[in-house]
Amino acid sequence: MKRIYPILLCLAWTPGAWAHAHAGQVDDTMPDVERIRFCERVRDFALQAFVDREKGRPMKVFQEDGSHGPRITNHIIRRIYEEPQISSPKKAEAFGRATCNEMMQGPAEK
Repeated sequence: MKRIYPILLCLAWTPGAWAHAHAGQVDDTMPDVERIRFCERVRDFALQAFVDREKGRPMKVFQEDGSHGPRITNHIIRRIYEEPQISSPKKAEAFGRATCNEMMQGPAEK
């Protein structure tokens, strides 16, 4: 009988923990989801640009085709190479994320 109480307690507690462990589904029709995912990718490019700059590698930019993606990403990469104040990976990620969010909310939404 003493063994059954801990087992029942564990069984009762486990589904509650599982319910809180997973994030809810995000509706992909939301307009912000695409912007958030894009800015996460741009943040990764910003971090890679910082690493390349620190290792003395040449700047890698994307061929611009008139869309917002390459224009924003190239702007961020160029600024990371130009600005010595961006001196750590965290600063590069923060700069990339903030600049992307700012540029994505620019004239298109005003």
